[in-house]
Amino acid sequence: MARTASKVQDLVSEDAEMEAALEHVLETAGEGSVAWGDVSEELTSGQWGRLIETGVLVDSDGEGFDVADPEGVRSALSDDDLELPDAPDEDSSWTKWDKMAAVVSIALFAGYTFSEVRDPLAGTLDIAFGPLMELLPFFAVVMVLALFTGLYSTLLQANLMDMEVMGAYQDRMKEIQQRRKEAKERGDDEALDRIQDEQMEAMADNLGMFKEQFRPMVWIMVLTIPVFLWMYWAIGFRSGGEGVYETSKIVVPFVGKRKWTFDLLGPIQLWIVWYFLCSMAFTQVIRKSLNIQTTPT
Repeated sequence: MARTASKVQDLVSEDAEMEAALEHVLETAGEGSVAWGDVSEELTSGQWGRLIETGVLVDSDGEGFDVADPEGVRSALSDDDLELPDAPDEDSSWTKWDKMAAVVSIALFAGYTFSEVRDPLAGTLDIAFGPLMELLPFFAVVMVLALFTGLYSTLLQANLMDMEVMGAYQDRMKEIQQRRKEAKERGDDEALDRIQDEQMEAMADNLGMFKEQFRPMVWIMVLTIPVFLWMYWAIGFRSGGEGVYETSKIVVPFVGKRKWTFDLLGPIQLWIVWYFLCSMAFTQVIRKSLNIQTTPT
């Protein structure tokens, strides 16, 4: 029976319509035999051939074919795990608050270009961040801000991303790819055409996974862009404007003693590189410490 269940599982994995085909064959055969003419209106020739090829149907002593293990087939068909993973439910679409956060985050990008946006916002944040500049050197201030942004970024990803939905998308694509590989190895062109159509539909569904991944990002940007604008405002914008605070130079390996506004990697300034290094390190520590997973298993 275990071998029969495995055969039925493989058949249904290759072709989702094979489940209905097997049920029709069982119903038509009853306690006797079944011939192609008996089921030709409900089954394709490819499905009939696969049933014979896999040994689900075997030659009878008379005309037609017998179901080799009727009880095993019925048991396998009743197994809930037999069905292919469906496309995840689309109820995971963004709320109106998510859409509002996306609009706000896009508007905040104007601060990188227009001082009329950057200066008032940075001046407001300076009420909270300004005392840090008085107490700590700038490299430590960046570390504190990187820790702060890494913490809320991790928490937002953990709470706003539905890992089950994302995992369902990934499982569905992996299963389709596996079935395509097996059909290609068998040289089953009919199955390949069906799987190709299903793969195209699944690729369209990938938009849902992208939306799930991007949902926490808009909230992260709403909180992170102002922090970046404050740091730009504090030490000097890339256009050459003077910063509000005086910061000491720092010794950089292989480069020497440089200002924080030094272009270390192309147009990327030294303080930005330092921020990202700190952010990545703190984020990993936070995820491990809080046992938070931000990717589907």
